[in-house]
Amino acid sequence: MASRGKTETDRLQQNLEEQLDRLMAQLQDLEECKEELDEDEYEETKQETIEQLKEFKESLNKMAEGNMTLVDNINGIQLAIQAAISQAFKTPEVIKLFAKKQPGQLRQRLAEIDRDVKIGKLPSEIHVQQKLEILTALKKLGDKLQPPEIAFLASNSSQAMSDFEKVTSDLASEDKLF
Repeated sequence: MASRGKTETDRLQQNLEEQLDRLMAQLQDLEECKEELDEDEYEETKQETIEQLKEFKESLNKMAEGNMTLVDNINGIQLAIQAAISQAFKTPEVIKLFAKKQPGQLRQRLAEIDRDVKIGKLPSEIHVQQKLEILTALKKLGDKLQPPEIAFLASNSSQAMSDFEKVTSDLASEDKLF
């Protein structure tokens, strides 16, 4: 675990170099095949490649400015995978929103399931399970929970959720060490 982030950074650098090589080879191939293509096809392909290069440059600029945090994103994905493995979360949608760090969408999903249980569209046991998953995900994402939500977590937390809490806390403390 001491290399947390280093392997990912090395892999990212390798992928970036390969992407640049691919785009440059694409431009070179286009120039070499210019005579075989009609003018519209050549111009369209060249513009597409140049657009890809611009997007690539923008991504590199964001990375250079520090607007992208590879390790944080990878840790989020690792936590989501751990949630799925530990069977703490049974709802794929919640796992996906948690992995993508989308507390707003999780809050929206929470409102939807609260509404659905009130109108009888969702059974109570599924409501409790999903609400528990969403509140746990929100808590792990650092979203401020309201007192009734905290009470709900305390009274309904399962062993799987407790195991997930422990694993994610262990992962967070490892990150601080490295």
